[in-house]
Amino acid sequence: MAVLITGGAGFIGANFVLDWVANTDEKIINLDKLTYAGNMASLASLQNNPQHVFVQGDIGDDKLLPKLLAAHQPRAVLNFAAESHVDRSIHGPGDFIETNIVGTFRLLESVRGYWQALAPEAQQQFRFLHVSTDEVYGSLTPQDPAFSENNKYEPNSPYSASKAASDHLVRAWHHTYGLPVLTTNCSNNYGPLHFPEKLIPLMIVNALAGKPLPVYGDGMQVRDWLYVKDHCSAIRRVLEGGRLGETYNVGGWNEKPNIEIVNTVCALLDEMRPRSDGQSYATQITYVKDRPGHDRRYAIDARKLEKELGWKPAETFDTGIRKTVEWYLANPEWVAHVQSGAYRDWVSKQYAGAAK
Repeated sequence: MAVLITGGAGFIGANFVLDWVANTDEKIINLDKLTYAGNMASLASLQNNPQHVFVQGDIGDDKLLPKLLAAHQPRAVLNFAAESHVDRSIHGPGDFIETNIVGTFRLLESVRGYWQALAPEAQQQFRFLHVSTDEVYGSLTPQDPAFSENNKYEPNSPYSASKAASDHLVRAWHHTYGLPVLTTNCSNNYGPLHFPEKLIPLMIVNALAGKPLPVYGDGMQVRDWLYVKDHCSAIRRVLEGGRLGETYNVGGWNEKPNIEIVNTVCALLDEMRPRSDGQSYATQITYVKDRPGHDRRYAIDARKLEKELGWKPAETFDTGIRKTVEWYLANPEWVAHVQSGAYRDWVSKQYAGAAK
């Protein structure tokens, strides 16, 4: 038996692949285009491991996908592949439309053709699991209840709009063609192997380099923080026992404003890797102009997943963030590997405007 994962060299996908190999004996076919966020260094420990088969390719390649599916006969396809950075979508939405909407459509069509040709019993057992985001639901006020699976979609960025469209395609392929699908919508992930343009790894990397720690606006944007290993365990549980056609929200029950996250990272670095001058890393915090349309609050109600499938996160934010900082301090080579010239150009462009 085998499963096929798309986007398995990215942040969440690579963590999923590593956990899958560590926890099962089942082969995993890993399809990744290796764009800016795909990093084979994250999978270095699996080199020459026959359980992991890596294929560089695009989910929209309707010639490659049927060949892969026919060759490996997976019992499930898990779709992690996406353009997934809000800020990048503001500067260049085209890639997000192409990958998240057109790519998902072509992937669904390839998978549908494969699934329809399976024997009846294999058809019944097959699953297509689509990994999505809480950002499709829009933004919450401080008084609003957390997003449940019944919230309507109100995306506010090109990224979240493209993911909302992909979610709708997955739902439609289930209701129209009977494709056995599952969808998960997750809150903000953090943890090992996170590309250092996102908040937590960017703060760690910049702090250690003596650079400013850029915080958007007033820093009071609230997110629900989900440790990536917990997210991976939730996806495995949904794949195993989720009801066909259903959506499951995955959250960490850790609502915190961005500035609190930054101060926590600084305090942990003060403890684990103190500055030579004895000052706190918090002195490097710099407020920069907020990005357009920045949603103020996301929060996930994950009670459906707990009630139906018995899943709860294993990590609190305190335990998860400590593990995260420890990982970055222990893996400077990984960080150096992803800090290409293109990455540095992007960070410089995005955080150029200091708040007045």
